[in-house]
Amino acid sequence: MIQILAGIATHSVALLLYPGLAAMIAFGILVELAWMRLSRRESEWPELPRRRPSPVLGTIALCALLASVQLAAPFNPVPGEERSVVLASVGLAFTVWAELALTVEFVAEPGLLLVIQLCWLLAVLGPAVQPESLRPQVLGNVLVPGFLPVKVACAFLYLLCLPALLRLWPLAPPTERRGRQRLDGRRILTWFPYCGLFTTLFVPPSADDAAGAVRFFALTFLVAAVVIVAGIVVQRRGAAVVRGTYTRAVTPFAALVLAIVVVTSILMR
Repeated sequence: MIQILAGIATHSVALLLYPGLAAMIAFGILVELAWMRLSRRESEWPELPRRRPSPVLGTIALCALLASVQLAAPFNPVPGEERSVVLASVGLAFTVWAELALTVEFVAEPGLLLVIQLCWLLAVLGPAVQPESLRPQVLGNVLVPGFLPVKVACAFLYLLCLPALLRLWPLAPPTERRGRQRLDGRRILTWFPYCGLFTTLFVPPSADDAAGAVRFFALTFLVAAVVIVAGIVVQRRGAAVVRGTYTRAVTPFAALVLAIVVVTSILMR
């Protein structure tokens, strides 16, 4: 009975405080403010959302929580053997699918977004083929030279997909354009799990100490900074150019990544 209660308390801390809801919101607000400040010329502060949380936002929050507690973050209360990259990828995938299912009329290019989602899933699950493990901390710790091309290719594909998945691309329909920019609650909730999962999968895990925590969050903020720069670039390129680039480049590159994963898996057996 004591073990059950201790497990419930541990998972409650993980979900509500760290690396769950509180960490997600704090990280997301900081990154979102940086994105809005750098992507817009106006210097005024953004408005807070005026409406009550919608079912879409609640669904995204639950899915993002599921993904966040799977990260190899230092001091994560969830035991390492209970974490899975599949749960993290499914949770983040549902953040996009929930938005498409419940508010598809407000989503630009839903078909292309689903294709990018599938490419992102390949980037997440590709590194799990050779180690034959689904634990996120194990995947980040694999540093075999023969496996390096897979990790580099999947990491690049992961970053290539993030501007679209975080809705930083310039394809917003007219119904979403407002006179004054407001904080995007859906994006705030997903900044940390998306960027933290990249750090977890492609960087060796950090130690459970203060230096390790600083290292993990510094790398995760660096990933967010790279995504922000990419978002600014695609916004300045224009909707037509970005749509064509994603259509012609992402899918062929994903096919190349899949080929690299298959060949590497065969050669390293």
